[in-house]
Amino acid sequence: MPVASLLRKGLRFARDHVKRQSETLRCSGLYRESDNTDPAVHLKEAIGWLIRAQDSGPDRGISYGVPFGQDFLGSYPETTGYIIPTFLKLSSLNPSLVTRATEAGNWEVDIQLPSGAVMGGSYTTQNPSPALFNTGMVLLGLSDLYLKTRQQKFLDAACRAADWMISVQEPDGNWIKGNSAFANPSATVYNVKAAWGLCEAGAAGAGSAAVEAAIRNAEYCLSQQRDNGWFANCCLDDPSRPLLHTIAYSMQGLVGIAKITDRSDFVAGAARCADALMSVMDDRGFLPGRFDASWRGTVSWCCLTGSAQTSLVWSELYRLTGKTVYRDAAHLVNLYLMRHHDIHNKDPRLRGGVPGSWPPGGDYGRFKILNWATNFFAEALWAEITSKESSTPTVANRAG
Repeated sequence: MPVASLLRKGLRFARDHVKRQSETLRCSGLYRESDNTDPAVHLKEAIGWLIRAQDSGPDRGISYGVPFGQDFLGSYPETTGYIIPTFLKLSSLNPSLVTRATEAGNWEVDIQLPSGAVMGGSYTTQNPSPALFNTGMVLLGLSDLYLKTRQQKFLDAACRAADWMISVQEPDGNWIKGNSAFANPSATVYNVKAAWGLCEAGAAGAGSAAVEAAIRNAEYCLSQQRDNGWFANCCLDDPSRPLLHTIAYSMQGLVGIAKITDRSDFVAGAARCADALMSVMDDRGFLPGRFDASWRGTVSWCCLTGSAQTSLVWSELYRLTGKTVYRDAAHLVNLYLMRHHDIHNKDPRLRGGVPGSWPPGGDYGRFKILNWATNFFAEALWAEITSKESSTPTVANRAG
C-alpha cells in the first residue's frame, strides 16, 4: 500500500479513536447501575419508559429509542410490532396498555406497504423498502390484536402480510428475496422469528399455508444448526461471530413455532443452543455479546438485548419441560439485567429504558436506549414472575 494511503488510513483511525474516546467520556455517568433486584419495581419502570416512548412522537408507533443526552428518535415499525403483544400481555398490570396496543396496531395498518410488507428501518415516507423480518415481527402484533379485539382490519392486514412473505419464500424454506436493505441478506437464519409471526398469523386466521411456510423455515433453520447448538449464517453483520441478539431470535422463533405446531424437534433445537449458553454464562449472569462457532465469547461487553431474549427462552423452556435449570438460569441473567437497569435516573428519556449493551459503550446499540431491549427485559421479568404459576410440560415430550 502506498505511503500516502497508509497515512490517510492511520489518520482516519486516529480520528475515529479520539471521537470514540470523547463520546465515552461525554456519556459516562449518564446511565447508572442499580442495587435493586425487585422484578416488580424494574418491570414498572420499563413499562413507564415504553409508554413515554410511544407518547414522544406525532404518531402512535413506539420510538426507536434515545441516544444518550438526546431526545427520542422516530417510531420504529418492526419493533412496535412485537411490543404490541407485550402491551397486551402486561395489561393486567396497566389496563391502558390495551388501548395503546390497539393504537399501535392501527398505525401499523395505516403504514403497511401496498404489497403487504412492512418497511425496513425507522418510519419514513421517502421510498420505504420492504423487509421480510420486520413483516414477521409486525405479524406477531397484528395476530394478537385480532384475537384480542376481533377487529377484521387486523386480520386483513395480517393476511396481506402473510401472503407477501409466502410469495417470496424459497422452496427450501429460506428467504433470500425481501430481506432488509439494512442487514446482511445472506446470513438471515434468524428470520425464523419472522416465521413465528407468520405461524401466529396462520393460527389466528390467515390459513394453513402460513403455518406450513413457517414450518419450512424452521426446518431450514435447524439445517443450519451445528451439533453444539450454534447457528451458521445468523448475524446482522458478522456471521462468524454472531450477536447473542440474533442467536436468541433463532431460539425464540423455534420455540414459538413449536408451541403452535407441537414439533418437539424445534424445541430440541432451541434447547441445544440454550444449554450451550447456560454453560458459558458466569456466576454473575454475564453473557458475552458475540460468540464464535465453539461458543467462545469474542467480546468483553454484554448484549443486554440478547441476554433478555435468552432469559425469555429459558423461561419458555422451563414451562415446556419443567426442568428447573432453565428457571434458575433465567433468574440469574435477570439479576444481571436488573443490576444494569437505571431506575433512578432524573432524565425520563433514560429512566427505565435498557441500553443495547453493557457497558453502554459496547458495540451493539452504542450509548442508546433501545425500545426492543426494554421490551425484551420487561417480557423476561414478566416471564419469570408468571413461570412460578405454571411449569407443566406441554410440547417437549410430544413426538415431532
